[in-house]
Amino acid sequence: MNKIRVRLADWQRDNADIHRIRSAVFVAEQHVPPELEFDAEDLGAVHFLASEGDYSVGTARLLSDGTIGRVSVLKDWRGLKVGDALMRAAIEEAQKRNLKQQRLSAQVHATSFYERLGFKVVSEEFLEAGIAHVDMVRDCAEDI
Repeated sequence: MNKIRVRLADWQRDNADIHRIRSAVFVAEQHVPPELEFDAEDLGAVHFLASEGDYSVGTARLLSDGTIGRVSVLKDWRGLKVGDALMRAAIEEAQKRNLKQQRLSAQVHATSFYERLGFKVVSEEFLEAGIAHVDMVRDCAEDI
């Protein structure tokens, strides 16, 4: 297996790869309606693509308020630290942009993944697109 690399993506130029990954993970696997998955915030977000060679296998986005979201990795690449690489890239970019705190809504089953990266649960469980979530926050002072 080649080394996974993460780069900043361009919403216009890389749209097909971002759509392919998020559609496979959220729409096909998790049955999130496409109109909820793709929203107006995509246009102004900072997007990330994780690739193995020339093939994009994961994506994430960072909003201007420090919210990280749409973290998705294709099924065959899960467990290979692709999510870690995407999250580290998003956290580093947030820090470069002087965003003192990062936030996200985590699917409950994934909270331990985000806790390893310094996020703490700050809400009760709630449903988003029919899936149990919690809000999580990470302060920039935390090491990754």
